[in-house]
Amino acid sequence: MIEAMRQGEEMSQIDFTKKLGISKQRLCEIEKRRRFVSPERAANFAKRLGYSEKSFVALARQDIDGEGGLKLKVSVGAA
Repeated sequence: MIEAMRQGEEMSQIDFTKKLGISKQRLCEIEKRRRFVSPERAANFAKRLGYSEKSFVALARQDIDGEGGLKLKVSVGAA
């Protein structure tokens, strides 16, 4: 999702890393699915990009659970 958002905004990896506050290497690892985004970092990305924290956290959890072999749809609600 992160790569699609970056490309949709027609931003280079370097410009997008500045917006997210991460290194270019970390962004590359996320985009190539070699590293997953924690729910906390997903919430931070959502804030920085102006998107729903709930949506980003749910997608991060889904990625993490899917990598562990769990085929679950995740929903997130306010505590």
